[in-house]
Parts: sequence; C-alpha cells; structure tokens
Amino acid sequence: MFLLSTGARLSEALTATWDQVDLEKGLWTIPASTAKSKKSRTVPLNESALWVLDQAAKMKRFDAIFANPATGKPFTTITRVWYRLRKAAGIGQMRIHSYRHQFADLVISSGRSLYDVQVLLGHSDPRVSQRYARLSMHTLKEAANTASLIVPKLKAELKSEVSSGVVVPFQKVA
Repeated sequence: MFLLSTGARLSEALTATWDQVDLEKGLWTIPASTAKSKKSRTVPLNESALWVLDQAAKMKRFDAIFANPATGKPFTTITRVWYRLRKAAGIGQMRIHSYRHQFADLVISSGRSLYDVQVLLGHSDPRVSQRYARLSMHTLKEAANTASLIVPKLKAELKSEVSSGVVVPFQKVA
C-alpha cells in the first residue's frame, strides 16, 4: 500500500528510514544515495501513506521503516512475500513496479498534469512521463466536453422551432 500511495520505487521504500520522514509536515525525503536519478527528492505523503507509516510506527524498533523483524535490517527483497500476497488475493502475474505505474495513472486520471507525475515520480527527463499522456487525453476530452454542454441546452430551447435552418445566437463579448 505504501508503494501505491507514494509512487516510490521498491528500493526507495525498502531503504527508507525514520529520519527521512517528517510525519508532521507529511514529507518523505528520499536521499540521493537511494534515488535512481542520484538526486534527492521530497515526496509529499498522502493520507494512505501516512496511515501505513502510522501502523509501522506502532512497531518501530529499528531505524529502517520496513525492517526485517529477525535482523532489524532493511529488507533487500520481498519476492516471496509478494508472491504469497498475490496468490492470496487471486492476482496472477503482476510486477510490484506496476504499483508505481498505477500511482501515475491515478494522478493523471484525477486531472493532474504530466509535470506533476514527473515531479512525484522523480523522473529527470519529462519524456519518461510521456507514457502517461494517453491517460491525460481522457481528462482533456472531458475538459473539452464541458464546452459542449451548451449544445444540448440550445437544442432543447430550439426544439420547438421547426425550420430548415436555425441561427444560433452568440453572446456579445465586451
């Protein structure tokens, strides 16, 4: 749930430590040493990410947020756990990285820009975020359709008029 809520890469989440998180401000600073771009970035934490961290804080015994309880060290992989979770949920083949894509899909589908996706995911090149442009086209179409809401209204007003041609009056613009 943390990956879906933040759009973080698995390696970034697995190496996250409590000193990187400011729960009061709702921010997580991913250090350059663990970021793929080798540049640190700050990720705003939404309510579901904060909930996950709140649950993890109840068991806080180690510096790493997602620590192996047996060793106290960060997990290096969660392949077996991921397999068991997918099996229990009845999900077939699905990469854990798909949560990162799903996060971007949710951001775009809510009407946010590709620039927002680029910043949230830490893409250094805007072209990487372009794969989500297909999703923003749906949002753009909805935006364009708001301008056509006047057509059904005019059709209803003009329905009573029977003629071979109808002149649609335009409002004067000052």
